[in-house]
Amino acid sequence: MYIRPNIQKKNVFLQFENQKQINMVKAKVISIVSLILVLGLAAWFYFSFYFVHKEGAEYGNLTYCDYKGIVFKTYEGRIITSGIKSVGEGQVQSNELLFSVEDPVLGDSLMNHLTGKNVRLHYKVYFHPLIWRGESRYVVDKIVAVDK
Repeated sequence: MYIRPNIQKKNVFLQFENQKQINMVKAKVISIVSLILVLGLAAWFYFSFYFVHKEGAEYGNLTYCDYKGIVFKTYEGRIITSGIKSVGEGQVQSNELLFSVEDPVLGDSLMNHLTGKNVRLHYKVYFHPLIWRGESRYVVDKIVAVDK
């Protein structure tokens, strides 16, 4: 006759003396996981909305610059550059840059004094727009040159 030895299943938490130690370990694990999640979310938010991944200057005719918005008023504009691009088979369109302006002084000078003129504008490109910064990912931060 075969006799089975008495084998007890070992509980992972048997090494702890009481429930208080178990709760402390659980709290540490939850804290570490929460910290990693918060840091990951903060890094994603920074790189999505505040990290400048491209800078450049664009030269062209400033077609318009408007001051618009309901809650957050921003300056929005468009520059038409030289050349054309194909948007589909048999369709041709001019190159244009839709942009936003953060600085109210710069936006006011573009809207009131430079509309219709050839200008060179320096811009920054973000991955996503913010509603208080404007509708476009392209944000103009200075006027480089103006043709007279």
